[in-house]
Amino acid sequence: MAIHRFTSLLLVFLLQFGISVLAQEANVLIAEGDSLLEVNSGNKAMEKFNAALDLGATADAYAARARGWFYLGKYDQFMADERKALSMDSLHVKANYQRALYAARTEDHFNTVLFSTHVVDVATDAELRKRALVLRGEAEAGLSMTDKAIADLNEGLKGNNENFPAMKTLARLYDKIGDPAASLSVLEKLCELQPDDIGNWTNRGFELSRLERYEEATQVLDHALTIDKDEPVVLSNMAYAQLMLGRDKEAFTNVNRSLRSDATNPYALRTRALLYLRKGDRDKACNDLTLSKAMGGAPEVDGLVKQHCSGMPKKR
Repeated sequence: MAIHRFTSLLLVFLLQFGISVLAQEANVLIAEGDSLLEVNSGNKAMEKFNAALDLGATADAYAARARGWFYLGKYDQFMADERKALSMDSLHVKANYQRALYAARTEDHFNTVLFSTHVVDVATDAELRKRALVLRGEAEAGLSMTDKAIADLNEGLKGNNENFPAMKTLARLYDKIGDPAASLSVLEKLCELQPDDIGNWTNRGFELSRLERYEEATQVLDHALTIDKDEPVVLSNMAYAQLMLGRDKEAFTNVNRSLRSDATNPYALRTRALLYLRKGDRDKACNDLTLSKAMGGAPEVDGLVKQHCSGMPKKR
């Protein structure tokens, strides 16, 4: 009996040892495959992932091969392996992250939030958790969950000044909630990191105007015009800042240049209407205000229409 028991224990030990060795070999193959993906060797990476699966059909191996399919753009195969991985381990961190990434690529905001939340809740890899927070924040922004999006993007972007799209989303969200100072802080970083991106300078000038820092706004917008001297949004923002500084002649020139390129920009129409009102030309001002109101989005327009255009005879 003692010999039989010893033999059974030895067999169990050898079996467990063999499984452990196979698992280690599979992990090495998966790591090698991931390294090959990083150097854009997708087909060679798939050889490693398939070899790992040959050693054992585990959640790790299926999740790894799913990453390979995703890299190769074979999304049906990707989804098949993702389902297998998640059926084996519903909280598998890398499988959930890759599924969230796929959902984000297809603008499936609900599932992006769902799968990235699994990563945020259980990930021990700090960098992977941050990436999941950014994914979730972008999706929350798409779902108009603004406060949650701001919180997630702020946490996910800590120490990371390379995710420009997420930084731009954060700046836009701060603008949306009426916090131009916070938006400006993000945009200043973006201007340093992407100095040739006219959108960063344009939005920075806009936020400076919102903070009534008009002279600084004109300086920033001047820089934007060195990138594209005819960009209509920059010209519109410049005209407004010049209007507020009392530089009406320059403002008229720039707002008209802006409207020649985009005749329905509600902000430019609002600015030109204010300039017409200063000149005492109420008819032209009200024409611009009426169109600006129809286009929507510009502040003050409703009040200006009520103040200056109510009771005016309608044109036939």
